[in-house]
Amino acid sequence: MTDTTTAIDNPDLSIVVVNYNTGFLFEQMFSALDAARNNLSIQIIVVDNASGDNSVEILRTKYPSVEVIRNTANVGFGRANNQAIPQARGRYVLLLNTDAFVSSDTLSKTLDFMEANPICGVLGVKLIGKDGTLQCSCRYFPTPWNLFLTSTGLYRYFPKVRLVDDMSWDHASTRECDWVPGCYYLVRREVVQNVGLFDPRYFLYYEEVDHCRAVRAAGWTVIYYPFTQVIHIGGESAKTKGPLTKHARQISDLQIESELLYFRKHYGVKGILTAVFLTIFAGALSCSKELLRSFDIVRASSAMKHIYKVLKLLMETKLASRAIH
Repeated sequence: MTDTTTAIDNPDLSIVVVNYNTGFLFEQMFSALDAARNNLSIQIIVVDNASGDNSVEILRTKYPSVEVIRNTANVGFGRANNQAIPQARGRYVLLLNTDAFVSSDTLSKTLDFMEANPICGVLGVKLIGKDGTLQCSCRYFPTPWNLFLTSTGLYRYFPKVRLVDDMSWDHASTRECDWVPGCYYLVRREVVQNVGLFDPRYFLYYEEVDHCRAVRAAGWTVIYYPFTQVIHIGGESAKTKGPLTKHARQISDLQIESELLYFRKHYGVKGILTAVFLTIFAGALSCSKELLRSFDIVRASSAMKHIYKVLKLLMETKLASRAIH
């Protein structure tokens, strides 16, 4: 079901927002967008993934100019964006989380950068938490090896291996990277027309990693832009399903599944088996360390449960050849 109101034929920017039970964030998100609008003409599309709160009612009554796509089931992040992007009429499309609040100069500065750099296909910005802490904003492709080194702490012995997140620099300069987080994902509509939408196999996680890989393979660049910032809370949709644990266990299955699907897609059967072997090895090392150093049964048990989840999902997805969510 789609509710469409005031339409702008050729807006400067189309903003796509996927919502799941975060209507309480609308006021802050839309207020930040209004403050950043300046003279830009903007189309906003919100895809509601069958929220159980009053999100749709809030949109209808308080934000009548927003175009709404109302799903009867939660179809996930990538698939929901895929519903809205074909309806985007702007030259640029911004994927924005409900818990990501732009600064007053964010929209104008990032669009100006895209205009001045026609080879840039996707642009991300500096992400900070509510407390001002820098978040991972300029990222590199995951591999079975660099994830293993990160999870075990062995990366310090392999300084030449590029990790997914390099937080050793000040993030104060523009830098080309492999991918940027989907909470602020500015992409040319031309790029989408060229490389396609998100791979619908990913319910949550790895959609933007996979998409940026296609963008780069098509000859475009992915750029981190530091001269504006977006406050990103993170995890708000997940909290509506229950309190988050330290390791966000209620959504870990989705992350594991997406990781397996990604490695199978880009590294083949050999790659997925290598990834699973390294995951088991990392879990065994973690379990042994916790038992030998502090006899921490809880942490050791958590490591073993993670191995079990990986193996279970590997079988359920038939060696990561199909999605189950």
